[in-house]
Amino acid sequence: MSPVELSHVSTAVSEPSPWVVRWCLGLPRGARVLDVACGSGRHTRWLVAQGFEVTAIDRDAQAVAGLQAVAEVVVADLEQGSWPLPQRVFDVVVVTHYLWRPLVPTLRQVLAPAGRLVYETFALGQEQVGRPRRPQFLLQPGELLQICQGMHVLAYEDGWLNSPARRLQRVCALQGSQLTPDLLSLNR
Repeated sequence: MSPVELSHVSTAVSEPSPWVVRWCLGLPRGARVLDVACGSGRHTRWLVAQGFEVTAIDRDAQAVAGLQAVAEVVVADLEQGSWPLPQRVFDVVVVTHYLWRPLVPTLRQVLAPAGRLVYETFALGQEQVGRPRRPQFLLQPGELLQICQGMHVLAYEDGWLNSPARRLQRVCALQGSQLTPDLLSLNR
């Protein structure tokens, strides 16, 4: 698949990603959502405002301090040690601007049956316009599709965003094969 210019206009850093909004809007109130590497919580705040039960996880205690009033906050370095949420299952896992390949199997394991993975991060080409520049933090062509092998992919994009210029891959995929029409609805 060749890169294309992605259709969404970029947003300010404090605004949620249009990709996250598109694929989380319309989910049932009370859905359990995990916001991985949440930073200061731009997605966490939006997800809570939609009525979801949000668990926000990041290694920077200072960045997440303001989220404790609105969501469950877990301070943990996902790249060191064991998974900090054993036995927990989520209806949705949201990941943006973060890539730690050894964590991917765990993210799939914590998805409930028919759970939704909403992932958006930097891809090869990003190093030409900004950070991150190191290959270990950039997706290879089609890598998010490979990550979702065995899942039902609802949408995938691979291309550029403008203002600021960014090279991204995005995917929304459902766990499992027993999918019902309500899970596949594109009416969001």
